[in-house]
Amino acid sequence: MTAIILDGRALAKTLREELRADTQAFIQNNGIAPSLAVVKIAGDPASDRYTRTIRKGCEEIGITFTDHTLPPETTQAMLEETISALSFDRTIHGILLHLPLPPGLDPARAIAQIDPTKDVDGVHPYNAGLLAMGRPGLIPNTPAGGMELLLRNNIPLKGQHATVVGRSVVVGKPMALLLLNEHATVTIAHSRTKDLAAVVRSADIVVAATGKPGLITGDKVKPGAVVVDFGVNVLEDGRVVGDVDFDSVVRVASAITPVPGGTGPVTNVMLLRNVLRAAQQQLASRHH
Repeated sequence: MTAIILDGRALAKTLREELRADTQAFIQNNGIAPSLAVVKIAGDPASDRYTRTIRKGCEEIGITFTDHTLPPETTQAMLEETISALSFDRTIHGILLHLPLPPGLDPARAIAQIDPTKDVDGVHPYNAGLLAMGRPGLIPNTPAGGMELLLRNNIPLKGQHATVVGRSVVVGKPMALLLLNEHATVTIAHSRTKDLAAVVRSADIVVAATGKPGLITGDKVKPGAVVVDFGVNVLEDGRVVGDVDFDSVVRVASAITPVPGGTGPVTNVMLLRNVLRAAQQQLASRHH
């Protein structure tokens, strides 16, 4: 048997069309467009590439985009002042702080300056708390995209045993909570888990988010399991691979996300969806 491929590019296209329609309706109803401000420190080519992708996505959907690139010598105080000003600016609905920050800048202090209602990356402790309590808030985009792939492909989650390998605050932990909110039974495994293979093999749904290429191999996966791979690893020969050894797992699993073309394309649409949701909520709260 060969696994069904959970195609992130196709889903992202569908989601973009839905989001474009929702955004146009928002603009017609309110006379303003949702707006996103990106804050980053100059000098990182990867960050520049990412910003261009987000800008293009905003333009396609109808979201206003502003780029706040700060000079390489930016101090903590300058960074926090920039974020704080955007938090108080009523014309800005979403703030995205590009991480990681250069050495010497404290991301936690910078994130604390983001108005939680504008935290479209879902990284503010306030939004993490809402997620932990199962209450609506702004969810980190990567795990939100993974959940969207599972839900839109009608993968059963209720009562299923899901093992999440990786415990980062941006992917592993929020993904575990999202699965829990869908009534899955969740195990979180990590680098210090005893007998990782056995823990993974017991799962109906395997989520890999470790940044270790090929960590999850076919012999570690229960036949018929669903596998979600958040890994993005660039090998020395330039190939991009996930944390899952695709060639061996695709023969065992019932469904799998490829890398590239799986969770990645959906992540950026989730960010833009958060911008629209933030705009909707901010306007609603002003009208009360």
